[in-house]
Amino acid sequence: MKALIISADNFEDSELLVPYYRLKEEGFEVDIASIKKDKIKGKHGYEVNVDKTLQEVSHGNYDILILPGGKAPEAIRKEKAALEIAKYFFQKNKPVSAICHGPQTLITAGLLKGRHATCYKSVAQEMKDAGAMYEDKEVVVDGNLVTSRQPADLPAFLRETMKLLKR
Repeated sequence: MKALIISADNFEDSELLVPYYRLKEEGFEVDIASIKKDKIKGKHGYEVNVDKTLQEVSHGNYDILILPGGKAPEAIRKEKAALEIAKYFFQKNKPVSAICHGPQTLITAGLLKGRHATCYKSVAQEMKDAGAMYEDKEVVVDGNLVTSRQPADLPAFLRETMKLLKR
């Protein structure tokens, strides 16, 4: 199975690295896609190699999409290719897991209207304005969508993400 993580510079380090290693531990092949190739750097200084640019991603090759938070989603949501990838996952009802500011990409793609979801508190109003049913909980699962608020929610976020993948 293959996982796709979409991020950019200033990602929240733990929200990218913890899912990355958890999926690897389960035997997943994990690709990191971003605006540019080379490396991206987290808010706390961790660097990760980018496997593909957003334009190089073949959506159909992946079983799950992970959207970490931090400041990276501000840049990612401006990229048409990222929005198209997210839309594809929703159209095919494939698992999408977004944490913290990660749901901003889904908001911009118009994918949260009528969906139950959560996010970092500073994004909550934007999520509500997009038509989502915001819930201030450590993890919210709505069909193929798993969302969480912040790094402290990672255990619940990954528990529910892994359940979705084992269905």
